[in-house]
Amino acid sequence: MRKTETIRVNAGRGYDVKIAEGLLADCGEEVAKACPKAKKAAVVCDEHLMLPWCETVCASLYDAGLSCGLLTIRAGEANKTLAQYGRILEFLAEEKISRTDVLVALGGGMTGDMAGFAAATYLRGIDCVQIPTSLLAMVDSSVGGKTAVDLPSGKNLAGAFHQPALVLCDPLVLRTLPESDFSDGMAEVIKYGVLGDPKLFAAVRDCLLARAATPDHSGASVPGVKKSMDRRIAEVIASCVRDKQQIVEMDEFDRGERMKLNLGHTVGHAIELCSGYEISHGRAVAAGLAIICRAAASRGLMPQRDAEEVCELLRLAQLPAETSYSVKELAEAALSDKKLMGGILYLIVPSGIGACGILPVYPEELPAWIEAGL
Repeated sequence: MRKTETIRVNAGRGYDVKIAEGLLADCGEEVAKACPKAKKAAVVCDEHLMLPWCETVCASLYDAGLSCGLLTIRAGEANKTLAQYGRILEFLAEEKISRTDVLVALGGGMTGDMAGFAAATYLRGIDCVQIPTSLLAMVDSSVGGKTAVDLPSGKNLAGAFHQPALVLCDPLVLRTLPESDFSDGMAEVIKYGVLGDPKLFAAVRDCLLARAATPDHSGASVPGVKKSMDRRIAEVIASCVRDKQQIVEMDEFDRGERMKLNLGHTVGHAIELCSGYEISHGRAVAAGLAIICRAAASRGLMPQRDAEEVCELLRLAQLPAETSYSVKELAEAALSDKKLMGGILYLIVPSGIGACGILPVYPEELPAWIEAGL
């Protein structure tokens, strides 16, 4: 019998996050239970998932008595646009999706964000079930109800809070994920460890250090991030979801404690924007996390050894701890971000591994922070 970890998130009307191997094959039954009035399911799927996962999901929905329409969308952050969001709305209208029907978002963070925003705004809001297929989406973006699209001026500038009706995480999907995409998700896992979960940080470090000390057949020692985490990945996902659940329940609309989830994201989003979204979200957040840790250490706010440990773990996870962009480029991009409120930027600054604070910073102070961390 399959072992399912269920985490209840008491935000919106409340919903479950379910984590278990093989969940995709039974997703139709889970969707039907979470959305009992639904007769139709509109599946929005990342184009890279047509085989085998999309067929599995659509077949399961059909078996559960839900008629199923399918829209595939272009993958990649560069396609997280108003135009593609409009395609999803038109698809929902063409499928005659009603207020009691459900949108199923199948894909990574970009797919979940855009499909969730469409669900939030179509007919002033319909149910959305998130089925994340990347590690990054499983541990972070699928939970908490933030939905958005990007504008030319910056990331996630148009969006809404719309809590899902259900989140289904199937770790089996991650076995087909490229190593680089898996490493991207590890950036958010490490963020949670630094933010408030030192046990998670230590567990990830121990896994990666053990794998790095194991030689491959050529005699070289390699991290093997994906392979080293394979046996513990369901536990890691659950730890991150529980961490986020607690924060979201305290501050659903991101006015206080939830702002801490932006650790590493101020500079990370700036790196994404500077690169024209050629640098992935996970790699950008990793560099942003390293920069804010070094800046905190240089100002005596975080032990130097802790900052060095964070950077070491990022590198073990095959993630960058540096960026080639200048202070000026990063500061200009960061100040275009939505996190500037009332003329103040709120930096999330670590005081050690497992503890962070929210620090109000005037825009003219930001370049000095970035420079201290480069």
